[in-house]
Amino acid sequence: MLDPRSEIYPTIEYRPIQPSDLEVLEKIHLSLFPIRYEREFFLNVVNGNGVISWGAVDTSRSDEGRDELIGFVTTRMIAAKDSEIEDLFRYNNSHKYLTLLYILTLGVVDSYRNLGIASSLVREVIKHAASVSNCRGVYLHVISYNQPAINFYKKMLFKLVRRLPMFYYIRGQHYDSYLFVYYVNGGRTPCSPLAFLKMLVGKIWSKEEKSIPRWSRCKESTTLLTSQNNNSNNKRIIAAEDSRCHV
Repeated sequence: MLDPRSEIYPTIEYRPIQPSDLEVLEKIHLSLFPIRYEREFFLNVVNGNGVISWGAVDTSRSDEGRDELIGFVTTRMIAAKDSEIEDLFRYNNSHKYLTLLYILTLGVVDSYRNLGIASSLVREVIKHAASVSNCRGVYLHVISYNQPAINFYKKMLFKLVRRLPMFYYIRGQHYDSYLFVYYVNGGRTPCSPLAFLKMLVGKIWSKEEKSIPRWSRCKESTTLLTSQNNNSNNKRIIAAEDSRCHV
């Protein structure tokens, strides 16, 4: 591992996570997160079964660990209509076919923190999302008290678009979640002038008052929207703190 007293910056390279990373990936998750992930999750990650991932390695190491993971990000492509922000894409006539890239976990081992590795990993995610023609954004949840993660994603220009009340249930207590989105391929908040015009036209034709969001929601793109779906399926129950972003 990197000596924190060293003034020499390591050479970090990024690659897909592979089967040989299984043991190290489990070990890092165990050390970074209080959540215990099932073995099946790690097998899906290393084998690419429904999970798209990137790993960071320090190729400047002189020992056998030069290809050992020191950081990672795991993601899953989902249909936008199955997300908590499906309503943000209704302005698009083809919204039923749109997708989003969801960040599952992101972490960097302690001795490699503050070197921009987490930022580079997220940029890999954004680049991949932009390469998928029907993908409109990268999104994730952050528990409301995780200020370091909130600051990190704001710095990465993610937009804070929604607050999900009582999304997490941890040790007998409910916590809210913030939902962040980074738009790609023309994705945008529904409060853009064009989208709002389309919604206004829809109101004129349908004459349904409920089809237009309140004016207060369109002040700026970073306005928080309270989730309109209180279905318990959208709430997350975990046994420990959800500290998925360790940067």
